[in-house]
Amino acid sequence: MTTVTLASTAGFCFGVKRAADLIERLLAEGKHVATLGPLIHNRQYTDDLKRRGVVEVDSPDEAPDGAVLVLRTHGVTADVLEKVRAGGRDYIDAACPFVQKIHRTVTEKGKGAVVVIAGDPDHPEVQGIRSYAPGESYVVENAAAIEDLAKSHPELSGKCIIFVAQTTFSIQEWQKCEKIIKKLFSNAELFDTICNATEERQKEAALLAQQNEAMIVVGGRHSSNTQKLLNVCQAYCPSFLVETPEELNGIKLDGFHSIGVTAGASAPAGIIKEVLQTMSEIVDDNKMIEEEKAQDSEFLAAVDAIETTNDPKVVGTVLSVTPTEIQVDIGRKQTGYVTYEEYSDNPDADPMSELKPGDTLNLLIMKTNDQEGTVMLSKKRYDSIAAWDDIVAAEGTDTILEGVVTAVVKGGLVVVSNNARIFVPASLTGVPRGGNLDELLKQTVHFKIIEVNKQRRRAVGSIRAVYKEERKAAAEKFWATAAVGDKMTGKVKSLTNFGAFVDIGGVDGMIHISELSWKRIKHPSEVVSVGDEVEVTIKALDPENKKVSLGYRKAEDSPWELFKTKYAVGDEVEVTIANFTTFGAFAHVMDGVDGLIHISQIANRRIEKPADVLKIGEKVMVKITDIDYEKKKVSLSRRALLGDEDVDAPVEEAAPAEEAAPVEEAAPAEEATPAEEAAPVEEAAPAEEAAPVEEAAPAEEAAPAEEAAPAEEAAPVEEAAPAEEAAPAEEAPVEEAPAEE
Repeated sequence: MTTVTLASTAGFCFGVKRAADLIERLLAEGKHVATLGPLIHNRQYTDDLKRRGVVEVDSPDEAPDGAVLVLRTHGVTADVLEKVRAGGRDYIDAACPFVQKIHRTVTEKGKGAVVVIAGDPDHPEVQGIRSYAPGESYVVENAAAIEDLAKSHPELSGKCIIFVAQTTFSIQEWQKCEKIIKKLFSNAELFDTICNATEERQKEAALLAQQNEAMIVVGGRHSSNTQKLLNVCQAYCPSFLVETPEELNGIKLDGFHSIGVTAGASAPAGIIKEVLQTMSEIVDDNKMIEEEKAQDSEFLAAVDAIETTNDPKVVGTVLSVTPTEIQVDIGRKQTGYVTYEEYSDNPDADPMSELKPGDTLNLLIMKTNDQEGTVMLSKKRYDSIAAWDDIVAAEGTDTILEGVVTAVVKGGLVVVSNNARIFVPASLTGVPRGGNLDELLKQTVHFKIIEVNKQRRRAVGSIRAVYKEERKAAAEKFWATAAVGDKMTGKVKSLTNFGAFVDIGGVDGMIHISELSWKRIKHPSEVVSVGDEVEVTIKALDPENKKVSLGYRKAEDSPWELFKTKYAVGDEVEVTIANFTTFGAFAHVMDGVDGLIHISQIANRRIEKPADVLKIGEKVMVKITDIDYEKKKVSLSRRALLGDEDVDAPVEEAAPAEEAAPVEEAAPAEEATPAEEAAPVEEAAPAEEAAPVEEAAPAEEAAPAEEAAPAEEAAPVEEAAPAEEAAPAEEAPVEEAPAEE
C-alpha cells in the first residue's frame, strides 16, 4: 500500500490568495477586469480567468476602456505604477504585501547606498524591486555571484550596501550569501525579505522529501517558488514537477511505497485536488495521510490553523491602504492586516481617505499565522471594547457621548459611537411624534446613556435629553445678548398660513408672511421650506412672553429701491394693465411696483370708463408723470404720448392738465381704492372759486376756439361741476362728491 502525505503549506500563499479573492470580488460585482501581465505564474489559473472574461494586457494602455486594471502579485516597476496612477484609470494594486514591503525598504534605506538584490534578474518581481533603488543597484543569483561582484567592483567594499532578497529566494542559498556578504562588505546592512510562507514551505518540503521515497511538486513551471521547491526536494529524493493531473500519467508511481506532495504558492486548490484524486487512482488502495494542521477544509488554499495571542491588544503603524485592507506594522516579524470589515462598524467609513502611512491604530489581534507570517487584526473590535467601558461608566450620569446614526429601525434609531451600538427609542430622539426619523440618518448626534444591560451588552440612549439641555442653555444666552437688528442664521421648523417658525438656536422666532417677500404671496411655502437654513434679522423682542419677530426680506431687495435706480419722472416705459377702477387703470411697471393711469390720462378724448380703451393684460406705452417714494405712488399718463389721433370729442370736455384734478384727486373719496388716492380737501378748489361755465374756462385758458364744442354740447350752468369736480358729471356726480365732503 502506498501512502501519500500532503504538505500542510501546499497551495496559495497569503499574497496570491489575497489577489485571487480580489479578482473574484470584482467579477462577482460584474466588473470588467484586466490584469497587467499574468496575475500569478500558473497557466491553468490564468487560462481559467481568460475564459471568465478577464483580459491580460502587457501595458496599461492596452487595457479596455471601463475595465478595472489589476496589477500583478509580483509587483510592477516604479515607472509603470506612476504611469497607471497618472492615467486616471480605475486600478487596484494586487502586489503581494511582502513585495510592497521590499519596495519600501529599498526606497527608504537605499538613499545614499548601493542596493544588491538576491534573486533571478529576469523575474518581474526582481525587476520591480530594482526600479525602486534610488541609486546604484545589482542583482546576484547566488553566493558565488556575490564574490564575483566584489571582485569586479572593489570600490563597493567601502560603500554602504543594502542587501535584500526576492521573496521566493532559496533559504539555503541566502544563508550562504549572508556569510559571504558579512565577510566581503563591512558596511553591509542585510534585510531578510524572504517570505515567511516561502521559508515554511521550503522547510516542510525538505522534511517530507527526507521522510518519503518520492515527491510530487504541483505548480507552474515558470513559477520561481515552485522551482525552488523542486530543487529542495531533489536534494533528498526523486522529485517530479507537474502542472496538471494529466502529467502524472507519464510518471511511474506504483514503485514507491511513500510519496510526499507539496505545491507552489501559485497552485490553485482545484488543481491540487485533481492531482491527489488522480494519484489515488494510480496507486491502488491509496490511503491519504495529511498533516494534522491540514485537516481543516481550507488546507488546500494554504489557510492554516490560527492561534490567538495572549496579549491581544497592540498598536499598529499604517504602512499602506488598499481598496480591501490596511497593512500595519505591529513591531513583530509578522505583518499585520486589517480588512475593511474589521475597520469600523460605520458603513460610511472610508479607510482610503481617513488613513495615511504613519498613522497609528489601536488594534485587537484576532488570528495569527506563523507559517504565512501574518496577523489578522481588528480595529472595530478594539474600539467596541473600549467604547463599551465608556458606555457602562456613563449610565445615569451627565456624560454626553457622540455618535453617528447608522440605521433607522422599528421603534427608533441605531447610533454607533466608537464602534459600539446604542439604541435610541423614537420618543427619545427629539423628533416630534409622527416626524421623519430619516432626517437624522448619517447625522452626528449627542446623547446620554439612560440604561445598560451588561449581560446582553445593550445600551439605550437619549438624544432628547441632551437636546433639551442644549436648547435651554442656548435660550438663556440668547435672551441675555439678543438685540433688535441682530442678524442670525436659523432653520425653518414649521410653516403656517401666516408665517414661518425658525429655530435660531434654543429659541423659535416667527417670520410673518409679509416679511418673507416684497411681493404678495399666498403661503410661506412659496418662499421657504421646512429644513431650510435661512438668514434672518430680529425685528422685535418680547422677553416677557418669550416671543421673537423676525425679518427675512432684505431692504436692498425692495422693488422700490430697484425702481429708484431704474426709472425717473419723464421716462417712457411699457406697462401691463392690471385692473380697472372708476377713476382709472392700475398698471404693472415692474415686479412689486404698480402705477395709476388716471381716467383723464388714458386718452385725449372723453371716455366713460377705462375699459372703453384698455384691456386687462394689455401692454401699453406710458410716461411717468410723478413719483412719490414716501407714499410709494407712481402716476402714469398714456395721453401724454398720444398725438391728434382718436380725437372724437371736444377738447374742452377734458380738463386741461393744469386744471384737471391730479390723479389722486379725480376720484370721489368713497370710490378711491387706496385712501391716499382721494383728493385732499385742502387741495380742492373752494366752491366760491367755481365759476359758471362761461367763466370756468376763459378764452386764454380754454382750448382753441376751433376745437371748442358747439354751445349746445357744453354742459349747462346748473350741471357744471365745481372746480374740484372737473371730471364730467357722469363720471363724478356732484351729489356723490360735494366739495365740502
